[in-house]
Amino acid sequence: MRRSIPALLGMAAVLAATLAFGRPAVSVAIPVAAPVGTYRNPVVPSDFPDPFVLADNGNYFAYATNANGPNIQVLSSTDLKTWVLHHDALPSLPAWAIAGKTWAPSVLKIGALDYVLYYSARNRTTGTNCIGRAHGTTPVGPFTDDAPAPFICQGGVQHGSIDPSPFVDWQLRPWLLWKSEGLAGVEPTRIWSRPMTMDGLGFDGPPSELLHTDQPWEGPIIENPSMTWNGGKLLLFYSGGQWQNNSYGINWAHCAGMRGPCTKSMGPWVKSVGPVIGPGGQDFFHTTDGKLWMSYHAWSSGNVGYPRGTRTLRIDRVGVSPTHDPVLYGPSTTPVAF
Repeated sequence: MRRSIPALLGMAAVLAATLAFGRPAVSVAIPVAAPVGTYRNPVVPSDFPDPFVLADNGNYFAYATNANGPNIQVLSSTDLKTWVLHHDALPSLPAWAIAGKTWAPSVLKIGALDYVLYYSARNRTTGTNCIGRAHGTTPVGPFTDDAPAPFICQGGVQHGSIDPSPFVDWQLRPWLLWKSEGLAGVEPTRIWSRPMTMDGLGFDGPPSELLHTDQPWEGPIIENPSMTWNGGKLLLFYSGGQWQNNSYGINWAHCAGMRGPCTKSMGPWVKSVGPVIGPGGQDFFHTTDGKLWMSYHAWSSGNVGYPRGTRTLRIDRVGVSPTHDPVLYGPSTTPVAF
């Protein structure tokens, strides 16, 4: 989906489409082969929270919050059904980060052989949550964070930064989305965007606020921002509520541009249903047949919350309603055809 900057030929094709039609209706990433047959959720039954799926050169790569040992979990698949576990994508943390507190990873592909991993971690000096960035030459790593300090670490009432998510706009400019933590009763949680340098390792402009908590179902938190084109609209998705229980869900907002303004739908768009509890941590990718997919996690009924429960990896198709709003064909729990 929008997580990679294509090589020169890919760039030319995207630019030609842009000149002919204005803004592309789909993302500019290199899609992979369309899967065949059926799948059934959860596609990964182990604990795999805050998932991010990168489609790259005929393969899918899924990244998730630290659990089961690694700082960053990473899996690969050729068909979205069978997944292979790889070693820790981020085997060594920078000096500022506390071990065992790494989550919500995402990856931006730059050119043909460069990848940037963004992740959240606890700052050992301030005790707040911050965002780091690491570089690698393969999608499974190892990624290396050589920065002496966090990439983003908002202070004051914003009280930390988490949940980084890269997006490549129609001019092939990479941006980073994230959430500021806020302070209960003082400062709401907010979603931000900021343009990055073309290598994805620095910033190239000031941040802009896109959203903050203001709907009753969200409770005290909105988080996990992710962007995609769908139905001719630039859409910003986010999770809200409390991730530990069935109040958690997903909503979307229509954005006029990368700096906003963004207008929320009255949510939640996706919420707990049947055995699928607390869906969230969503992200998006395309396959070569043009289909848009959402990856997300959820608890299973009867197994909600740690230490007994697991937030498993799930995928479902995203379509468009007659009014050009997003529609999720899920959450599914029975076999579904690709």
